[in-house]
Order: sequence, then C-alpha cells, then structure tokens
Amino acid sequence: MLYVFGFERIGVAVSDIYFVDPNPSKGQEGAERGVRLEVRMLEQGQLKGSIYSARPIHVDRPIWRVDLLESVAGPYGSFDRTHHHPVFSEWEPGRRVFTKELSSDPLHWLEGRLADLDGVLEQAGIERDDVIAADVARVRACVPEILDSVNRLLTRVQKGELGRPPGDEAAVSVRASWL
Repeated sequence: MLYVFGFERIGVAVSDIYFVDPNPSKGQEGAERGVRLEVRMLEQGQLKGSIYSARPIHVDRPIWRVDLLESVAGPYGSFDRTHHHPVFSEWEPGRRVFTKELSSDPLHWLEGRLADLDGVLEQAGIERDDVIAADVARVRACVPEILDSVNRLLTRVQKGELGRPPGDEAAVSVRASWL
C-alpha cells in the first residue's frame, strides 16, 4: 500500500515493506517487515491532452528515508531494525543510522523530524528556495495526517495484513514494497 502527500516540490511517501537484505550487516540477518517513509522531490508533468486531461505526477528522487522495521523472526512491535538514512547519493541511500529514540518511540521521533524538516533537508544537502520553504511549512501542517497513515500501516503490518513476503520466503534477496 502506498500513501503520497504531495506539495509543490516536496512529497512524503509512506508504504509497507517486506525486505531481505542479500548482504546484511552482522546482527541484521533475516527478513524485515514494517513501514518505510521517504521525503522525495516531486515534479508536475505537462498535460498530455486538453486542459481537462490528467496531469502526470513524478514522485522523483529521494531526500531522506525512515525505515520502521523489525525482524520477522522477532515479535511485532519490537522495532529492532528501525533506522533512517539521512543522506542519499542520487537514488542510493547512505548507511543505516540507528538511534535509540527512533527505536524506542518511532512515531514521536518521526513527528519531531518532520516538524524539523528544515533540519532534515539541510542534513541531506538540499538547497532551499521560497517554494521549498513553503513546502516545509505545508508538510509541518500535515504531520498529524502523515503520522496517522504511518500508524495505520504499522497496525496492518502487526496484524499480518501488510509487510508480507511476495511468495518465496526462502529467497536470498527480496523487496516487496512501493518504496
């Protein structure tokens, strides 16, 4: 399932995920499940027909990622693999960054980071202009809605409805998600 909150040039995308890393770090072996949130750049495409035609929307390059993950082998709600990627190089995320606060209270931590989207963008090396500044304010105003969507997805993952393997649970590398 995918939620996208779109503003002028900044978007927030949220999806459930099931993930098996083909080259895991020590202690990170085995399948993971949870919810992924990405702040991304958005681009409005040109109309393909009349003024009434649907507009193409490009959910473009990632800026920041939060993975509210847990080991499939562990209990639901453990958040033992929860981390974030504060920097991307083009489409590739930087290293996983684990913080105690993120794992112990993920929604509260996420709320704080989204409320300080200026800091997130600065850490990611994104240059600000008037449009980005306005989007930051719009995201901040929508934080309760964004957190509600994250919480709904987490609940469905914990019920076993989402964040499920695509079929071959024995695969060495799996990524079942929109993001």
